[in-house]
Amino acid sequence: MFGAGEPMKFVPSSQSIYKGAFILTIAALITKVLSAFYRIPFQNIAGDIGFYIYQQVYPIYGIAVVLATTGFPVVISKLLTEYLEKRNEEKARFLLVVCYLFLQLFGFLCFVILYFGAGRIAAWMNDGALAALIRVVSIVYLTFPIVSVLRGYFQGLGDMVPTAFSQVGEQTVRIATILVLSYLFIEKGYSLYLVGSGAMFGSIMGSIISAVILFMFLWIRKEWKRMNLKGTGLTGLMFEARQIIRALLVQGLMVCLSGMLLIFIQLADSLNVYSLLTASGVEQTLAKTLKGIFDRGQPLIQLGTVAATSMSLTIVPLITRERLAGNVLELRGKILLAIKVSIVIGAGASFGLWAIIKPANIMLFENEFGSDILGVLSFVIFFTSIILTMIAIMQGLGSLFFPALAVMSVLPIKYIFNIVFVPLLGTMGAAISSLIALGIVSIVLLHKLKRMAAVPILSFRFLTMVILAVLAMAVFLKAFLCITGLFYNADHIGRFGAGIQALSAVALGGAVYLLVIIRGKVFAEEELSLFPFGSRLLHLISRKEKDNKWEKQ
Repeated sequence: MFGAGEPMKFVPSSQSIYKGAFILTIAALITKVLSAFYRIPFQNIAGDIGFYIYQQVYPIYGIAVVLATTGFPVVISKLLTEYLEKRNEEKARFLLVVCYLFLQLFGFLCFVILYFGAGRIAAWMNDGALAALIRVVSIVYLTFPIVSVLRGYFQGLGDMVPTAFSQVGEQTVRIATILVLSYLFIEKGYSLYLVGSGAMFGSIMGSIISAVILFMFLWIRKEWKRMNLKGTGLTGLMFEARQIIRALLVQGLMVCLSGMLLIFIQLADSLNVYSLLTASGVEQTLAKTLKGIFDRGQPLIQLGTVAATSMSLTIVPLITRERLAGNVLELRGKILLAIKVSIVIGAGASFGLWAIIKPANIMLFENEFGSDILGVLSFVIFFTSIILTMIAIMQGLGSLFFPALAVMSVLPIKYIFNIVFVPLLGTMGAAISSLIALGIVSIVLLHKLKRMAAVPILSFRFLTMVILAVLAMAVFLKAFLCITGLFYNADHIGRFGAGIQALSAVALGGAVYLLVIIRGKVFAEEELSLFPFGSRLLHLISRKEKDNKWEKQ
């Protein structure tokens, strides 16, 4: 990794920064959409029990993905940029070595804990057969350090292309491996736990491919020649090493933890939902099936959250700019706008999915089992979109510790409420506990944000218009499903018919919701202009105003 020396090239420019941020945003959206979509064909191949097996272990892999993608690369790139701006290339190279050694030690410890503790973790989940899958996925923790350091290195140079390619390549290879091996293993009649192990092997392949892609960029661009330690004078740099490790632990780990909201929710469910079901007298095979049906909500939540947060998070860079410029009033306005957007889109996605959950469930997962539970889980999108937006805002304001602490609290809160509700209500209790846990965290973060930025309370008119919009959409969608159900035989609806129902309902329901929001002037014209396709939305308003003026004349 560290070869013969040449000076590192660093040419900072605001244009390259915005371009790099755009590239990373597109790559993140692609990987998140892929990560949500592949679960659907996997469930179709492996069935609900196979999906249960995979989802039980997935949070362990998800944590490794966050470590390699968010906090650590960001902190490494930030420190590298500071050193290079000061023309201190010796410390820049020393930084890379310290980060790699520290993260490799951290990854090795995680690997040891998971590999040798797999039996105990599986026993905690009340399913000893999961130990093999946990041991397979533990290998990912040996590869994430090199991926984190290389991504941080390239991002520190202002080059986001290698990171973007590695993220998309990792997800593509991983998904292809999961689906191919799962199909082949099912065809050969192998155990569903072996199918799950094959799926987890896809995670290892994806991580290796990510590292290979990053090394290819190093080799092609001769970057490896700039990472030499000769002549760096390592003596006397122990203080620098402590500072670097502290930054990784404090800043990097805090950002990583803030990005694990949905992972902690899934982890809590993995740890005790199945064991609580069996302890309540549910037969093991049925309990696995029920948990697998419950886990159908994960791709729906993930897709909804991506849609809900993608627009609101576009405003966050504007918040950072206003903070640095010291524009207090503009800063508060942008913060309020981001929260309003997260509420509007999150509410629309949640109520819309709830209204069409039955045909959507049949379209994606072949039957309507658990539709009522998935309908309740759809409201996780609402809370998640608000929480993730507030976390991004608080990080833009310079607060890292509090958002991380709030996200970490989701795990014990969710775990405890599962103990309360699952024995009483089954997997519906797990869905309710998710909403309660996320609701508590939402309130805590909103209270903290109001204290940090003195954000004004949302107006009564805004809340009223959002409620009217979701009600109008929900009533329209329920009526639409009733009418179309007459043609598709609602009691025995086929998958093709359900697909037509669901997709047409998404388009029409979204149009109704958007129309009420725009015509109700939930957002001012200057606010709409900040959104993607804002000019088209402005055209709707201007046309309405012209119509009103014409009527008055």
